[in-house]
Amino acid sequence: MTSILFRPVAIGRLKVPNRFVRSATHDYLADDRTGTITPAQLELYRRLAEGQIGLIVTGHAYVHLSGKASPRQIAIDDDSKITGLSRLASTVHQAGSGSLIFLQISHAGRQTRPGLCGQQPVAPSSVYDPVSKILPRELSTEEILQVIDWFVQAAARARQAGFDGIQLHAGHGYLLSSFISPHTNRRTDDWGGNWQKRSRIIREIIYGIRSTCGPDFPVIIKMNATDHLPGGLSLDEARDIAASLEEAGLAAIEVSGGMNEAGLGSVWPGLRAEEEEGYFVPLAATIKKALAIPVIGLGGIRSFRVAEHLLESGQVDLVSMSRPFINAPDLVRKFRSGQLDKSPCLSCNKCFNPRGIRCVQRKGLRTAGPD
Repeated sequence: MTSILFRPVAIGRLKVPNRFVRSATHDYLADDRTGTITPAQLELYRRLAEGQIGLIVTGHAYVHLSGKASPRQIAIDDDSKITGLSRLASTVHQAGSGSLIFLQISHAGRQTRPGLCGQQPVAPSSVYDPVSKILPRELSTEEILQVIDWFVQAAARARQAGFDGIQLHAGHGYLLSSFISPHTNRRTDDWGGNWQKRSRIIREIIYGIRSTCGPDFPVIIKMNATDHLPGGLSLDEARDIAASLEEAGLAAIEVSGGMNEAGLGSVWPGLRAEEEEGYFVPLAATIKKALAIPVIGLGGIRSFRVAEHLLESGQVDLVSMSRPFINAPDLVRKFRSGQLDKSPCLSCNKCFNPRGIRCVQRKGLRTAGPD
């Protein structure tokens, strides 16, 4: 019998050929000045597609320079970026594996620096970030409407470039995440307060994208279910927010957690016992009970049998990994052929290299990037 991991699943009106997702991973490979796609990125994504991953989500692309989070980050802030992004989407589609590719779009909010974004970082409220030591500026109502339009226009460019869909980044303390968190959103107007008002910006973005791109262009989200902070987002609120986003037209959700100042982000170092793999899956399973759309689980998943169990037990519908695909872009193909039953990835986190992601375990495999 074919494993459930290799059965197709629908996201919106698209059919994903298997249940493996390459989670959005900043690759430090875009042109640092312009954010345009480079040959190294085309090679990286070609390998991922040839590895037979069902759904590939790109590293986050900033929708406006004020939201640039990192050096050498992808940009989708104007129409000049469409040509390079089109080459990236085509590279995946031409690999012939059936892999789909979604562009993750984001705004860093308070989790950036003036030297990167060219201005004082912005946020829903002026709440000091002890990690960056930045006091962000509170967005005005007019600026919030501008942010919504940035996301909508970015999605339109992604569709024009040939991507199969987009993922909104609403996790890990970035701007959309900071709106839904009561720790970072202390507004008293229509964009803050209860969870309905704090999550309004995301619903407005979904409405705008569906109006501009049509209902057949799927919008999914990576969203925190917890900030790992006292006074932060609760699981109950995250569940209610997710249900409201589904009603607005969301096609799938990837459940994550953490932010910089919590001291516990989304990428936990070190290997775990099999029973501890998928450390965000219990949160995802709770949210899944309130939804009909597919739920994507993640968190240190390394073993084929663990991934299979998470789906067979109904906790999630797809499994998402990042570091294992840096270690071995062809991991899914090796799982399918029986060559591997567990990723060799050690979760050392040394792969996140500002000169280009690469696996230090496999020095013969240059994932991409300069020497």
